[in-house]
Parts: sequence; C-alpha cells; structure tokens
Amino acid sequence: MGLFDQDKWHEIFFALKKNKLRTFFTAFGVFWGIFMLIIMLGSGKGLRNGAMEGMGDLATNALFVWTKQTTIPYKGFPRGRRFNFNNDDNQALLDNIPEIRYLAPRLQVFGGEGNNNVVRGDRTAAFTIQGDYPAYNLIDPVDLIRGRFINDLDIRDKRKNIVIGKRVYDEMFEKDENPIGENIRIRDVYFKVVGVLSSKKSGRQAEDENSQIVMPFTTMQHTYNFGNTVGWYSITAKEGYRASVVLEKVKDLLRSRHSVSPEDDRALGYFNLEEQFRKMTTLFSGIDGLVWIVGIGTLLAGVIGVSNIMLIVVKERTKEIGIQRAIGASPGQVKSQIVIESVFLTTLAGYFGLALGVGVLELINYLLLQAGEGSKGMFSHPEVDFHTAVLALLVLVISGALAGLIPAQRAVQLKPIDALRDE
Repeated sequence: MGLFDQDKWHEIFFALKKNKLRTFFTAFGVFWGIFMLIIMLGSGKGLRNGAMEGMGDLATNALFVWTKQTTIPYKGFPRGRRFNFNNDDNQALLDNIPEIRYLAPRLQVFGGEGNNNVVRGDRTAAFTIQGDYPAYNLIDPVDLIRGRFINDLDIRDKRKNIVIGKRVYDEMFEKDENPIGENIRIRDVYFKVVGVLSSKKSGRQAEDENSQIVMPFTTMQHTYNFGNTVGWYSITAKEGYRASVVLEKVKDLLRSRHSVSPEDDRALGYFNLEEQFRKMTTLFSGIDGLVWIVGIGTLLAGVIGVSNIMLIVVKERTKEIGIQRAIGASPGQVKSQIVIESVFLTTLAGYFGLALGVGVLELINYLLLQAGEGSKGMFSHPEVDFHTAVLALLVLVISGALAGLIPAQRAVQLKPIDALRDE
C-alpha cells in the first residue's frame, strides 16, 4: 500500500465522511490556529511597514544636534547663556571628526503657520522655509517630481533658487503648469523655482515636507540677515562607525568651541536616530517572535485535538485494523494509513486557514488603500511573504505527522487476534 494507493485514500475519505461533524470540529482547531498565525504575522508586518514608511529613506545612522541654554557656569560665563553654531563650526567638524560622512548645516524661518509669507500673483499662503546644503538630500532624500535639488553652485554663489514641495506647487500653480523658471515672492524677495519635491515619508511628516520650500543655506543667511549663524546640524556616520561615537565627538568639539562646560550635557540638544532605529528593530523582532510563539501554541492546540480524535478513530476501527493485520498488512502499512489520514486532515484545514488569512490581509490592505490610509500612519500594507507561508505549511505537515504518530503506534500495538475479538 503506497502513498498513492486508491484503496488507502478511499478508506481515509470514508473514515472522514463517516462522522462529518466530528471531522469539521477537529479540522477547525487547526484551521483557526493557522488563520490566527497568518493574521498576527501580517499585522506585525503592517506595523513594521508603517513605521519604516514613516521614516522614508532617512539615513538610519543619522544624528541631529542643536543648541539650548547652558546649565553650568563656565569660563566666566553664567548659566542660562544662549549661543549659536556658526559657519566656522562646519569646517571644524569635518576637519576634526573623520568619522563624519555627511554634514548638513540647516536653518529654518517663517513656519508654515501664521501670517502668509509666500506670494505668486493673486495667490498667497504660509509655508515653512528651509535653508539647506545639497548634502541634506543625501541624509534625508526626497523624490524630485520636476527639476533638481539645491546644488553646490547655488551654495557658492548664494543664488536665489528654491525647490518647492508638492503641496506648495498645488496651491501656487495651476494644474499641469510648469513651475520651473517661474518666480515666487517670499517676504518681499523673489526666488526662482528650480525643482518640485515629494516626500518619501508618510503621515504628518510627509505633509510637512510637501509644504516646505528649500533654498540654499548661504542664500538664507545672506538674504534674511542670519550672518554666519547655523540653526542645527544633520550628520551621518561613515560606514563601520557607530553614530553614538560620532555624536559624542561632535558634542565635545562644539562644547569646546563655544566655551560650554564639558559636564554640561543639557546645553546641547541631540537626537540619535541610529539608537532609536535599533530599539524599533528589536521591538518588531520581539513582536514577530511573540506572534510565532502564540500562533504555534494555538496551532498545537488544534493538532492535539487532531491527535485525540485519531485515538478515538483507532479505537472505533479496532476490528477493521485487526482484519487488515490478519490478511497480511504490515505494522508499517497500518501506521502509515493513520499518519497519512492525520497529515491530510491537518494540511487541508491548515491550507484553508492560510488561504483565508492571506485573503483577509489583502482585503484589509485594499480597504486601507481605498480609504487613502494605505501609505499613512503606523499601519501599512499588512502582508505575509512567500517564505513565511511555506514555513507555515511545513509546520502544518510536521504537526500533522506528529499528531498521527501516537494513534498510529496505538494501532500497531494491537494484536490481530485481540482486535478481531473487539466488540
């Protein structure tokens, strides 16, 4: 009796159909276990996708540093002193900290809330204006719908060129109008549009980036009387170096250059994205591990139910097994029939649970996209990849085999003469 023996499969189907209600509830435990495993894995992936999309292509080894008030008197300066970074700090950082890969000084003026600061013809609006170096687009890239980003010549010549966000374009230009080369007035100064950007992030962060205007850092300093002031720094570490190590060197150098106590850690504000990214990655790995533990536990509960039912089936078919043994069936043949029946029931129920779970995830994803939330917030594109689905099916097959082993062993332990006497 081989795996593809018709008589064997006829007996299996007959046994399953003999008590349909019992077969249904036995299979439902396995179905529900794999269904919940797929739903939980897909939901975990949706949370991970939402968090990652919220970051866009922002470098995961980035760090940001800005000034605050001093809290410790130092070199004759009182506590509570305010200070600013300056252009000389730019080169000092690059010269003294070789672990820095990209350095982007930044300035921001005229926040997007409050009085209108941008005018074009009869259209006025309020947008955030950023002063940036080209390097910033390597640290936190955006998509360019039209034109280009700020370049080195813009910085050197203090050109009055700007890159506008997608929302700025929508409000200041007609649909399908070409903005490249057109002028926009910002606080009574005219600037030429050289590009239109679209954020790679999601949610509120994307809205903020799409509502900003980027001009050369040096142009902003010169045009709006910032002198040589730098608002804050965006920095990335070279490959092979930890951002936390670079951050400590940056803080030490900047404190030294601005006569801030080496012990005054609150005089500088900072954010280490690498550290936060590592915590987030660890969190999602923990969630995935917990999901597998809970999901497989639920699945095993169903498999144990299958094993228990197969024990009952073996007891009900004691006489039948005795006849098989009496006419020459080997212990291996009897055992294989019980195991194949268990694997078949488990795999069939699990397949439907897997298929329905994937279908529900696809439906959720479709509804999110239709509602306009597919690429926003902290939940996006719930899905289960192919390798996970294959692994889940493999777990099912192994579980089915294990579920049938105990009943199969019980069946072959029956002596033919005792089985034939069973009533």
